[in-house]
Amino acid sequence: MIINPQRGEIAAELDGTRYRLCLTLGALAELEAGFGADDLQALVKRMASGRLSARDLARIVGAGLRGGGASLSDEEVMAMAVDGGVAGFAEIVARLLTATFGSAEATAPEPRD
Repeated sequence: MIINPQRGEIAAELDGTRYRLCLTLGALAELEAGFGADDLQALVKRMASGRLSARDLARIVGAGLRGGGASLSDEEVMAMAVDGGVAGFAEIVARLLTATFGSAEATAPEPRD
């Protein structure tokens, strides 16, 4: 699998399988709807708020997986294991947001319960 960081792609291993993740325009629109954000600025503000739940992490990883070509639901993502557990998911989200928005302001904070 070739990962193109110029396109905002990252690689991540979930359940022992390596996947490509990318927040395409469609994936971002999916996240806007899921988070109730009116636009990209509101979406970035929401993600940078410092308060992401486990469901939020799964939603972002799921959108990235679908943007990268995988056909996995958020529920399937929630059942997957990642090295580092929840912190591992948060790290994937941080890398994905940085690859997408290109700045540290959009990186994922510590997950909340």
